[in-house]
Amino acid sequence: MNSIETIIEKTNPLANKTKALPEDSEQFLYSQTRIQASTKKHLQENRIVSGFKPGPWLESYKMLRTRCLQIMDTNNWTTLAITSSGNKAGNSLTAANLAISISMELDRSVLLVDANLHNPSICKLFGLEPEAGLSDYLLHDTPLKEILINPDMDRLVILPAGKEMINATEMLRSPKMIRLVSELKNRYPSRIVIFDMPPLLSQADTLGFSPYVDCVLLIVDEGHTKTDELKRAATLLKDINVLGTVLNKASNNKIKYQDN
Repeated sequence: MNSIETIIEKTNPLANKTKALPEDSEQFLYSQTRIQASTKKHLQENRIVSGFKPGPWLESYKMLRTRCLQIMDTNNWTTLAITSSGNKAGNSLTAANLAISISMELDRSVLLVDANLHNPSICKLFGLEPEAGLSDYLLHDTPLKEILINPDMDRLVILPAGKEMINATEMLRSPKMIRLVSELKNRYPSRIVIFDMPPLLSQADTLGFSPYVDCVLLIVDEGHTKTDELKRAATLLKDINVLGTVLNKASNNKIKYQDN
């Protein structure tokens, strides 16, 4: 970590600025999407791969990306929900870094949706300050063009969660949300839509929402996820396409996120 901290960028002229997207770029997404850039320091502190130089840590996410895309392409899947059995397994970080890794593919674009309406964290990881989010779209018809944010990374757009919703489970299964998922899924064939979801065993949101996505990726926290929890999660997902599992925070051969 010391090597990372010594490389902290002192100034970033794009930091925390909002600017209009050029009309001829991101045409596969939304022409009026706002751009908010974070600092390299913030990205590094939150272990976002775009804050580091290419290295083993980024390569591990590229390997995950490749494996995910191989399976998704074979099955013509474009929507993916990321969850875990319990809390603090690293769902959101995996969702963020997988989204970035996929967006590095020149023929892909990614929409990362923070669908954890109880404890949203995607914008915190990227250092974004959203004015509205998914909850505003569902409750107040706030247009998507006023919500979506590009974190100053090519081919990646984020749909923030917005304000916490008490009835999140019901809203994620509402006809309006189902129509939104269908629209996001079908609008651009080359786009992968990733939903960052709450833990499967602690909230009903993921179980209720998962039938509306093509597949689910399950995060396993080494040393913390218990066998019986994993079995319960597998039972709940028995009728869902499970893309695979990610062993997160693995202690053996751990890859450090250093910038050299």
